[in-house]
Amino acid sequence: MANTNLQFKTNYAVSSKIEPFYKGGKVQISKDEKYIFCTCGSRVNVLEISTGKIVHCVEHDDQEDITSFAVSCDDELLVTASRAMLLKQWDWRQGTCTRSWKAIHTIPVASMTFDPSSTLLATGGCDATIKVWDVVKQYCTHNLKGSSGVVHLVQFHPDISRLQLFSSSVDCGVRLWDLRSSQCVCVLESHYSAVTSLSFSRDGHTMVSSGRDKICTVWDLKSRQAKRTVPVYEAVEGVVLLPEKTDLSQIGVKSKSLHFVTAGSKGVLRVWEASTARCVYTQSLPSTLTPSSEEDKEDDNPRSLTYLFHLPASSRLATVTAEHNILFYQLPSLTTQQQFVGYNDEVLDVKFLGKDDTHIVVATNSSQLKVFQLLTNSCQILYGHTDTVLTLDVFKKGSLFASCAKDRSVRVWQLDSDSGQVRCVAQGSSHTNAVGSIGCSRLKSSFVVTGSQDCTVKVWDLPAEFSGEEIHQLSPRSTEKAHDKDVNSVSVSPNDKLLASGSQDRTAKLWSLSGDGNLGLLGVFRGHRRGIWSVCFSPVDQILASSSADGTTKLWGLQDFSCLKTFEGHDASVLKVIFVSRGTQLLTSGSDGLVKLWTIKTNECVKTLDAHQDKVWGLHGSRKDDKMVTGSADSNITVWLDVTKVELAEEQAKQEEQILKQQELSNLLHEKKYLKALGLAISLDQPHTVLTVIKAIRQAEDGSDLLESTLLRLRADQKESLLRYCVVWNTNARNCLDAQAVLQVLLTHLPPEELLQFQGARTHLEGLIPYTERHMERIGRLQQASMFLNYMWQKMRVAGASSGMEQDEDMDTTPLAQTQPSFFLDKENARGGTDEREDRGDDGDREQEEESGSEVKDEEEAEEISASKKASANDAREKKGETNGRRQSESEESSEEEEEDDHVVQVMRNLPISSAPRLQALS
Repeated sequence: MANTNLQFKTNYAVSSKIEPFYKGGKVQISKDEKYIFCTCGSRVNVLEISTGKIVHCVEHDDQEDITSFAVSCDDELLVTASRAMLLKQWDWRQGTCTRSWKAIHTIPVASMTFDPSSTLLATGGCDATIKVWDVVKQYCTHNLKGSSGVVHLVQFHPDISRLQLFSSSVDCGVRLWDLRSSQCVCVLESHYSAVTSLSFSRDGHTMVSSGRDKICTVWDLKSRQAKRTVPVYEAVEGVVLLPEKTDLSQIGVKSKSLHFVTAGSKGVLRVWEASTARCVYTQSLPSTLTPSSEEDKEDDNPRSLTYLFHLPASSRLATVTAEHNILFYQLPSLTTQQQFVGYNDEVLDVKFLGKDDTHIVVATNSSQLKVFQLLTNSCQILYGHTDTVLTLDVFKKGSLFASCAKDRSVRVWQLDSDSGQVRCVAQGSSHTNAVGSIGCSRLKSSFVVTGSQDCTVKVWDLPAEFSGEEIHQLSPRSTEKAHDKDVNSVSVSPNDKLLASGSQDRTAKLWSLSGDGNLGLLGVFRGHRRGIWSVCFSPVDQILASSSADGTTKLWGLQDFSCLKTFEGHDASVLKVIFVSRGTQLLTSGSDGLVKLWTIKTNECVKTLDAHQDKVWGLHGSRKDDKMVTGSADSNITVWLDVTKVELAEEQAKQEEQILKQQELSNLLHEKKYLKALGLAISLDQPHTVLTVIKAIRQAEDGSDLLESTLLRLRADQKESLLRYCVVWNTNARNCLDAQAVLQVLLTHLPPEELLQFQGARTHLEGLIPYTERHMERIGRLQQASMFLNYMWQKMRVAGASSGMEQDEDMDTTPLAQTQPSFFLDKENARGGTDEREDRGDDGDREQEEESGSEVKDEEEAEEISASKKASANDAREKKGETNGRRQSESEESSEEEEEDDHVVQVMRNLPISSAPRLQALS
C-alpha cells in the first residue's frame, strides 16, 4: 500500500515551454551570430541561439501578417512590413515601435534589406517597384521602376562605396541598379526560373546566383558577364561562397580556387568547385534514408532546404528546412551542432528520456521523431519511420525507448548518455495495419507489446544487448486477437506479469504474460460508454486506471474486475491517465485542453491546469515524480514542475509574517504609536484591522485632534486605501461613526483635485453618498422623535402640576404607603417616591385633626401645599415610568433598529455629519 505519510500534490507550475516560433517565411541571423529572427504570423520572434528560447517578440497591433522584415547590419534596427502596407521600425530589444510610415507601395512588400552602413533600406514590392529609404533622415531616396512582377529579392553590394543594388523578379533576370543615377545599369540573364539567392566574394568582383532551374551561375561583376554556369541537378534555394583562406579539406576543398555550397530540394549540403563545375563534397544522409528514396521524393521532400547562411565569426553554416527546422553545421567537417524545431505541428505523444530526465522525445504529426535537450531546447531529429509516428514508450532505465507508426512498424531507439546522440537499434514489422499503441517491459528491457488497428496485440522479444551499428530485426513471439475494434492503448504491469489493453470497443482486458510467450485472457473490464483511450497500472496496488471518450476515468480492481471509482470532470474525451504520488493521485488530460490532478481517496479534483488550446495527447511523469510533460495538438510542449512544497513553504512563511506583523501592531497600539500602527495595518491590507486602529485612536484622549493629526501624516497611497476602506465601513451603522470621522478629515483637508486623483475615487465617492444620506435621514427621524418626546414630557409635567393643585383642594386621605410603583428609573428615585408617599400620609392625618376642630397655623398650610406638589411630582414620575416601560417593550421588538439608531445618535451628538453635500459635489 502507499505510504500514509506521503504528501499529496496540490499544484503544478509551468517550468518551460517548447512552442512554435517559426511557421514559414523569412529567417535572418544577427551579425553577432547570437540571435535568429524569424516570422510567425503577425509576429517576429527573436530566438537566442545559446539557449534556444524566445527572448524577444515584436507584433503588429493590427494583427496583420508580416510579409517581410530586415535587421540592420549593426543589429540595432528591425523594420517590418505587413499586409496593411505599413513599415514599422522597432527597438527589438525593448519590443517597442519607434516609428511607422506608409510603404507607398500599392500592394504589400515582398522583400527588404539593409545596406552595410545600416543607413539605407531597400523594399521590393509586389507592385514591381523598389523603394530605397534613408532610415536616419526618414525619407524615401529612390523609386526604382522597371521590374516585371513581384520583386522577391533585393540585396546591396557589400562595398557600400559602389552604391549598387541587385534585385530579381519573376522575369528570372538579376537587375543591377546604380543608386547615384537611379537607373538600371544592366540585367544579368542566365536563369530560366526564379533567382533565389546571391552571394558575393570578399573582393566584391565575383557573384554567384542560384535558382530553381537547377543551375548556379558565376558572374564577373567587372565585365557583368557570366563566367560559368554550374548544373547542380536540384532546385537551389541558397548559395554561399566559402572563405578562401580557410582549410576546408575535409569537405573536398583541395585548391585555392572559388568554391561554393548549395542547399536545395535534396535536403543535403553540397560543395562545388566553380572553375570545374564539379561537386567535390556531398553531405551524407542518415543511414535510414537512401539517396534513391530521396530522389524519388525530391518534389515533396520534408528535408528540402529553403535558406542557407554563412556565419563567419563562428565558422558555421545554418540551414532552414521545409519542415521549419533550423540546423547549424560546424565547418570544416559539416557536423550537426544544433537543431531547432520552429513548428512541431500536432504533438501526438511525449515522454521523458535520459537518466535524469534531461531530454524529452516527441512524436508529432510526421514520420520523424524529435529528441529535445531541455536545457538548451536543441533538438535531434530521428529518421526511420516512413509514416506518422503515433505513440511512444520508455523503458525503466530511460536510455532506451520504442516507437510505433502508421507504417505498421515498431522501432527501438537508444540514447548515448555521453554524446546525447540517439540511434535506431531494432525494428520490426508484422502488423497488417497502423500500430497505435506500444508498451515496454518494466523490470528489464526484455520485450515490448504493441496494439494495432488490426485488433491484435503482439509481444516482441528484445536481445539482451545492442552491439554494433546494425539494426536488429524483431519478430513477434506471440500474437492475439484482442478486441473487436482498434487497440488504442496497452500497458505492462510493474512486475511484467500482466498486460492491459484498451480498445475502441469500449472494453479493457487483462492478460497474463507467461514465460512461454503466450497471452492468456484473465478478465474484461466493462463500464465505459465509449471507446477507451488509455489504460495504466497502479505502481503499488492491484488497480487499473482507464480513461475514455465518455469523459470519465475509472479505477478497476484486478481481483474481481469491478469498477472501484469513477472520476468525472472533463467536458470531453479523456485521452491520457497516469498515476502520481506513489499511486495515490491521478493525472488526466483531455480533448478540452485541460490537465486535471485527482486525489483517489477523496474522489476530488485538486487542481485543473490550463496551458493548452487543443487536445492534450501526450502526458508523462518524471522518474522522481517532481515533473510532468504535456504535448498538445496546438503544437505546444509544456514541462510542469511540482510546486506543492514551494507553495506550502511560502504559505507558512506568509502566515509567520502575518503573525509577526499582528504582534508588532499590538505592541504599537499598546505603546500608543498610532501613526506606525495605522501604516502597518494599511500595509497588511486588512480593513478590519485598520478599523480597530481607528477606534483605538478615537477612544484616546483628544481623539478627534489625534485622529486628524495622524491621518494627515499618512502617505497619499495610504490615504487612498483609507478612502476605499471607508466605503465598506460606511455601509454598516456600527462603523459609520468611524467612517464619517475619517471622511471628515479627508474631505476637510484634502483638495478635491487630489481626491479625484485617487484610483477609483469617483466610484468610491458615489458609493459613500447613498449610505451617508441614509444615516442623515435616520438622524433626522430620531431628532423629530426626541423633540416629540421632549414636548410630551413638558406637557406631562404641566398637567401633573395642575392636577396636583386641584387635588390639594379635595385630597384623598387614604394612606399611600402600601402602593408600589410599577417601574423605577433607579433606586434613588424609588426611595424618593416612598418617602414622599409617607409624608403625604402624615399630612392626611394632620388634615383630619384640623377637621376635628384643631387650629391650623400658616406654617402648616405651607407644608400641606408642599406635600401636595410632591405628590403630583411623584405621580408624574410614575406616568413617566409607565411610558418608558412601553418604550422598552417596543425597543425589544425592534432591537436591531434601536442599536443602529443609538450609534447614529452618537454620530449626531459627537460629530455633525456634513459629508454628503461635499461628496455629491466631488462625484
